[in-house]
Amino acid sequence: MSDLSDLYQEVILDHNRRPRNWGALTDATRKAEGYNPLCGDRLTLHVKIEADRIVAVSFEGSGCAISKASASLMTDAVKGRTLEEALDLFGRVHDMLTTPIDQPVDEGRVGKLAVLAGVREFPTRVKCASLAWHTLKSAITNPAETAKTE
Repeated sequence: MSDLSDLYQEVILDHNRRPRNWGALTDATRKAEGYNPLCGDRLTLHVKIEADRIVAVSFEGSGCAISKASASLMTDAVKGRTLEEALDLFGRVHDMLTTPIDQPVDEGRVGKLAVLAGVREFPTRVKCASLAWHTLKSAITNPAETAKTE
């Protein structure tokens, strides 16, 4: 197994066992629901926005290890960012997750989130990894609508 593959597995397991920013955020200004109809993963994302900046974010729900780990990583990554920066990061992560496995990942574009690139080895799991990100986009652009990975 490669070093990146080992790191991918280690990070996924760690964030699944001890998800960061887990639970409801009582003073959230936005809330969005996410659902992956392929496997049944469900996610509720709570976001507190002040002056166009994400000052707090948390999630809760049920799903596989990849879905939960990706949500945990995502909440850490967007906290403190402006809405525009968060949407830009969504685009970069989405591009990384959907890049064919035979093409390299530009780790500089996504930083430590590059560990999620390992999910490309399992195409049916890409939607698990992208659910939290689609839910974030929904929370920012259209929180009344349930985010889907379709």
